[in-house]
Amino acid sequence: MANETLGGSAVMAGGGRIPYKWSVLTNTTLGMLMATVNASILIISLPAIFDGLELDPLAPGNVSYLLWMLMGYMLVTAVLVVTLGRLGDMFGRVKIYNSGFAVFTVASIALALVPFGGAGGAIWLIAFRIAQGVGGAMIMANSTAILTDAFPARQRGTALGVNQVAGLAGSFIGLVLGGVLSAWNWRAIFWVSVIVGAIGTFWAYRNLQETASRRSGVKVDWWGNLTLAVGLTALLAAITYGIQPYGGHTEGWTNPMVLAGLIGGAVLLAAFAVLETRVEQPMFRLSLFKIQAVWAGNVAALLNAVARGGLQFMLIIWLQGIWLPLHGYSFESTPLWAGIYLLPLTVGFVVAGPVSGFLSDRYGAKLFATGGLVIMAASFVGLLLIPIDFSYPVFAVLLFVNGVGSGLFSAPNTTAVMNAVPADQRGVASGIRATFQNGGMVLSIGVFFSLLVAGLSSSLPGALHSGLAAQHVPDQAIAAVTAVPPVSLMFAAFLGSNPIASVLNAAGVHLPAATVGTLTGKTFLPQLLTGPFHSGLAVVFTLATVLALAGAVVSLFRGGIFIHDEVVQEQTDVEYEAA
Repeated sequence: MANETLGGSAVMAGGGRIPYKWSVLTNTTLGMLMATVNASILIISLPAIFDGLELDPLAPGNVSYLLWMLMGYMLVTAVLVVTLGRLGDMFGRVKIYNSGFAVFTVASIALALVPFGGAGGAIWLIAFRIAQGVGGAMIMANSTAILTDAFPARQRGTALGVNQVAGLAGSFIGLVLGGVLSAWNWRAIFWVSVIVGAIGTFWAYRNLQETASRRSGVKVDWWGNLTLAVGLTALLAAITYGIQPYGGHTEGWTNPMVLAGLIGGAVLLAAFAVLETRVEQPMFRLSLFKIQAVWAGNVAALLNAVARGGLQFMLIIWLQGIWLPLHGYSFESTPLWAGIYLLPLTVGFVVAGPVSGFLSDRYGAKLFATGGLVIMAASFVGLLLIPIDFSYPVFAVLLFVNGVGSGLFSAPNTTAVMNAVPADQRGVASGIRATFQNGGMVLSIGVFFSLLVAGLSSSLPGALHSGLAAQHVPDQAIAAVTAVPPVSLMFAAFLGSNPIASVLNAAGVHLPAATVGTLTGKTFLPQLLTGPFHSGLAVVFTLATVLALAGAVVSLFRGGIFIHDEVVQEQTDVEYEAA
């Protein structure tokens, strides 16, 4: 049985004395790794999942299933992290965090055991992905606060650097892991979450101890919780449906339900801001944003999240839909290879993250966070300038530079925010930071996809018509192909499917074998997509550059090193020196 001595900051485990703070770091790092791997592992595994459930990638309704499988997890984490951070402040951060591991593990078991195929199976997966998101939100909302509680101020940057590296590295590890596991069996991607979740749950309940003081007489701000949750859900769900076709349009921004979600969500969030200034015990104190490091750090994090949130999806579509087929890879093999070719992005982050966290403890966050965003902007410009059929070494260098920029920004920015808030507000501060980050990523995906689809819509039908006509394809078949919404063609390529072959089969068109071989080959569709895709990508990377530079400007206003006044016990200094 573990014997914890928190005053001496040590845990008896396996016969040796392990400093409690390192036990916290390893467990919270595992939690962040699990939560973020789970967010991305599905991206690469979707082709195998759609095949296993026997879902047609080009069927109009199935685009919604795809988007909700991907974005449902991120949406629910964005909505719940502030509430769960606040509950952690009230009832115990470790208690909420440990429960998150358990909820995540149970939901993962349900996902691995999905009993249905077709639409029923898709709905089952979406429902339990959302349940997973609840567990993930409980972990994300409190892990940063628990780390901040456990480490002295002079070591927080290093600890949070390791934690943040695990978070972002996990999102790219998930790409490769998902490709490997889904090639074997698509259910295996959920069993991995079960195993890691079970280990993390046992470890968390065994070793983590509540060190933050809990306050009595605290009330739950129900109106604040309700307006924030419903407002964010409406807004982010509207963005999800806005990038889907509606009423003959390539996108759904004219859909009354989308407009209602956007407007209603914005009104509810405004009402939330007003309510929080009037209730006796608000869910989070807006006065926190009077602290220079808090408002600058959160706004910079939001701009960073929007700038890079959709990047992963853009790069995967670029690789899977165009570059890999042009270089001889079959459509079926592109998901795995896309994950492998994106590894330089992870390497750059892993190299820069811990170093910037350690150095920011000594020199402050401004230089590293601001410089990281400038480096990210430079990498976006580089990606904008290279051709669609690029030289991979150049592409890999740009990915590495982008990862370095993200790593330089993330840990110092998080440390600066968490150091600046009062100890009893760390849970909600962690939740606010995660909301800005996760909400920004969902917003980014909606904005980037919308811009990309708009670019494709203006030129892709003409390119398809000209290319098919040059192969003497009958008008009936040309009409069938060009009638498919660009977003459906894009997602079909994203799912490792050759959409031309699927559309021709669905239209029942009979063509000579040689023509069919050309149309369904590895290069015909990617060559047609090159020009239209570049038009959309140019807009996307231009916006990403502007957002990253705007974040850098905001980051300059964070001020110098600021640690909120608090009573630091003498044992903390002793612990720090001993470490």
